[in-house]
Amino acid sequence: MSKNFALIGAAGYIAPRHMKAIKETGNNLVVAYDPYDGIGIMDSNFPQADFFTEAERFEDFLTQYKRNNTIDYISIASPNYLHKSHIRLALQAGADAICEKPLVLNPEDIDELKIVEKETGKKVYNILQLRLHQSIIDLKERVSKELAKNPDKMYDIDLTYLTSRGKWYFESWKGKEEKSGGIASNIGVHFYDMLCWIFGDVEENIVHVKTPDTNAGYFKLKNATVRWFLSVNYDYIPEDIKASGMRTYRSITVDGDEIEFSGGFTDLHTKSYEHILSGGGFGLDEAYGSIRTVSTIRNLPAVGLEGDYHPFCKKVVK
Repeated sequence: MSKNFALIGAAGYIAPRHMKAIKETGNNLVVAYDPYDGIGIMDSNFPQADFFTEAERFEDFLTQYKRNNTIDYISIASPNYLHKSHIRLALQAGADAICEKPLVLNPEDIDELKIVEKETGKKVYNILQLRLHQSIIDLKERVSKELAKNPDKMYDIDLTYLTSRGKWYFESWKGKEEKSGGIASNIGVHFYDMLCWIFGDVEENIVHVKTPDTNAGYFKLKNATVRWFLSVNYDYIPEDIKASGMRTYRSITVDGDEIEFSGGFTDLHTKSYEHILSGGGFGLDEAYGSIRTVSTIRNLPAVGLEGDYHPFCKKVVK
């Protein structure tokens, strides 16, 4: 049976993937909300959906609508610092919440939402799409088999993710740490979730570089050591990647072997929705590890080029 959805943050970058997922899973978007009204993308997906630019009118619509109908899910693609409030709104409106990463900015926010879940009887689902990427699933299966034979095995991992952003980024909420959580929260949190999901929880966390456009550091996980480098600065992309015209570079090596996962990203939101609608989904407990990790990174000082740092750090620290 078709489910009814609402969408908060309908004009943002990631919102079209949520609309596509709602549509491709055979469901209906009833209403959307965003303070920004440049939202022609609605016409390609759900032109019949109601739309509001004011939170009060959106909330009033939900109240009126549920007198005779049901909003089953409210999808949340708003700025990171608003996620907790919007999740609470969804649950108290009688809907389950499907929220973009990062779910919240701090682990204590998860504890607060657990209380609201209990009070309302509704559920929070986190988009942790890399757990549904086939290459990552294959890696987890391989590692699980190897660890079953040798539980003490330690893997050596390099994570590199560069996704170029222009000057607009630093004027937007994404460039404000108090709103986005910083680089690690904004572009790294799903990679950290994936690594912890496969290799175990973070046991040691060191930050080597922390600038407005770059974070880099080192993790010791239960079964891996990880050098990681994240940036939105185009200058740090390898020259051969620049020469090909690409503005994004992602690489994960495990014991020196590249894990190929460059493709298969465009359908992961639809897979996430299918997973939730079929009775699966990743709830609040699954969010703890990555949210605790990015919160710690935010509060750690950068130590510079000391210890086991990612080689790209030399691009930043001369």
